[in-house]
Amino acid sequence: MKLKCIIVDDEPLSQDVLKDYVEACPELDLVKVCYDALEAGEVLRKEEVDLLFLDINMPKLSGINFVKGLQTMPMFIFVTAYPEFAIEGFEVDAVDYLLKPVSFGRFRKAVNRAVERFTDKQPVKNQGTTHIMVKADKKSYRVGFDDIIYLEAMGDYVRFNLAEKKLMAHGTLKDILAQLPETRFVRIHKSYVINVSKVKYIEGNMVKLEPVSLPVSLTFREELLRILNSNT
Repeated sequence: MKLKCIIVDDEPLSQDVLKDYVEACPELDLVKVCYDALEAGEVLRKEEVDLLFLDINMPKLSGINFVKGLQTMPMFIFVTAYPEFAIEGFEVDAVDYLLKPVSFGRFRKAVNRAVERFTDKQPVKNQGTTHIMVKADKKSYRVGFDDIIYLEAMGDYVRFNLAEKKLMAHGTLKDILAQLPETRFVRIHKSYVINVSKVKYIEGNMVKLEPVSLPVSLTFREELLRILNSNT
């Protein structure tokens, strides 16, 4: 398990220290180092991020106001030189509050807290089940795994593209994929999860399902091929 994280800090020296600390933690995968909250917001619109290492006193938008404005909030750890913000930081549900200069031991403790919180939130998979319950249109639908062709991320919603209909459910691809059998469903793109049993063929960077073709990102191609080969 790796937590995808970004560093948001306007001080180059602090960026370098945090980057070294992140790279020393095998549980972390650094996606981006951002100069301010506005740049971080652009990253979050394009990438799924699990954890932010976030300065508070930054130009244009403070770290606290930044997280207050997020619709889908990843975990975050404040890293700041200002202890007076500590109470307000915990009021917005920060995982931890680190005061600069931060030792690696203290950083490591904060990461452990983030990993524990992340693990506690993960749904328990039951590989013996044959369906998932999907809340859509103010109803709860019993959706069989065999009926799912692919899932598509659409903002704060996920569209279930089924054999007979489509359902729009609130949530993220990551959260829904965690509830599906990992040998039957695989992510192929930041916007798509597919049922591997529906794959007809792969051509270049496209995978052919019935009745659509979807793009395969280079990031996910190896995992797709691994699962397809293991199911043959």
